[in-house]
Amino acid sequence: MRKTLIIGANGQIGRQLCEKAQAAGEPVVAMIRSSDQQGWFRERGIKTVLGDLEGEMRQAFYGCDQAVFVAGSGPHTGPDKTLTIDLHGAMRTADLASEFGLSRVIQVSSIRAETPLAGPKAMRAYFAAKKAADLCLAESGLRHVIVKPGRLTDASGSGKLTENADASDEMQVSRANVAEFLLGLMQARDIGGRYRKAPIFTLFDGDQHVEHLLANHNATS
Repeated sequence: MRKTLIIGANGQIGRQLCEKAQAAGEPVVAMIRSSDQQGWFRERGIKTVLGDLEGEMRQAFYGCDQAVFVAGSGPHTGPDKTLTIDLHGAMRTADLASEFGLSRVIQVSSIRAETPLAGPKAMRAYFAAKKAADLCLAESGLRHVIVKPGRLTDASGSGKLTENADASDEMQVSRANVAEFLLGLMQARDIGGRYRKAPIFTLFDGDQHVEHLLANHNATS
């Protein structure tokens, strides 16, 4: 069994990840909130399953061996949605991943999750929720990986990244490059850890190909 559940599939990174996985022949199932969102995925031959981070989602996990949590409430919602989606949704994902015996969870966070109060006031609840979600996953005992992108942009993807903030351009990263990295990480099923030993990747636009970043991790872990 080799199939990845993409949680947050209808988001900006999620859609790009699903497209890239489909093109690469990597089996995925996109979790979407309603059938109204199904058309875009059906046109591209991407399998979908209905699941709601604020409602019923248990059925989405059947037949999957790992999950990617790339969901986010977005900048235009209030703190209530941030709590139920970015924090509680991530916690529910971890609980169900454990129940279904998934081999790994890949969770997308943010570099600003380290110090939520240092971020813009309007984003502090989001960063705090991401930090709490990361801590919950780390304490869950699940095998996992945490990915912390820099400031997200809509620039076209170069497929090249860096983990070195000093070598980045304004500590930013395109959503396309994040999706490219997540695909590589999905395919590198040997990367992962439990508790505080799990790998954490910080991502910025840079000059290294995805496979080099992953190979460097394997060489040093």
